[in-house]
Amino acid sequence: MSVLLLNPIGFNDDRTEGSAKSTNTARGNNPENSEFKKIKSPVDIPNLLTFWDFQEKSGSTKKSKGKYKYELEEMNGPIRRVEDGVFGKYSADLEWGQWLRLKRADAQGLNIHGSKKQITIVSWIQRQSDRPWQYIAGMWNEGDMKFLGKAEGIGDRYPARQYALFMSGLSQTDYRTYKRSPAKHQAMGYLSPYGGATPNHPFAFDYATGKTFLEKDTWYMIAYTYDTKRISVYVNGALDTNANFNPFHYEGPIFDGGPNGADFTVAQRDHPMWPTYPEGKPTYEEGFDGKLGGLAVYDRALTAKEIAALYQATLGKK
Repeated sequence: MSVLLLNPIGFNDDRTEGSAKSTNTARGNNPENSEFKKIKSPVDIPNLLTFWDFQEKSGSTKKSKGKYKYELEEMNGPIRRVEDGVFGKYSADLEWGQWLRLKRADAQGLNIHGSKKQITIVSWIQRQSDRPWQYIAGMWNEGDMKFLGKAEGIGDRYPARQYALFMSGLSQTDYRTYKRSPAKHQAMGYLSPYGGATPNHPFAFDYATGKTFLEKDTWYMIAYTYDTKRISVYVNGALDTNANFNPFHYEGPIFDGGPNGADFTVAQRDHPMWPTYPEGKPTYEEGFDGKLGGLAVYDRALTAKEIAALYQATLGKK
């Protein structure tokens, strides 16, 4: 197996402070420092690349705040806007088969790759179905079926997986053994050093899986960070500790998809296996179905205190 496995390491910074006792609540990790009390939304935390609050009308592009003013295009829309928001009155209510896209050529600020790169994705979500492998956001191209089980391919639709936030996957990976076991509706943070499948495995096995079962019709803030040493999944502001599945010890790099890499997509993966891609509904059951209240991407690993403060300022008040 040509993967780099790390020995267990101790946590010596505040990224995982209080992790042994924290699962799905940040109450025990509520920061008291005045610096963190100033955090009211994602824009108050340094290194923000993009933040979408989904307040726009149905049928409109979704405009981001932050370093980059990117606009997500509705696919299979119009996507309903409903009065149940996190950062305002509204959220986007996606039906299965609807998604949002930012073409790769227009998303260079989100093209995070390399051996020393860090990342955080935070999303405020409410799932409304029991579909498996519900994709939230990232740059993740599944590639054509002929590349199944291969780390790399050729051609303009070869696998170009970089990073992604998922939930509801059916399997979780043990970072020590790279063996998978059943999972259900849990949060997952993915990275790929290969672009395609993990060598000697049929799929990408490099991801962290939280422990919390995410109930339907319930708001959650889910996030994952990568600090170049480990992938860590957070639920409602706290590290969602889960044996050898989260944190997931991993040293990159994050794959460079190059000019033919994946688009940045929300709610469905960049998936050229669909006969109708990029329009039309996918031909399988996977994909997000529910409310999206916010989505933020940073080019560094946020600390545990920052994530806790962000939760307290948003869903902690609902």
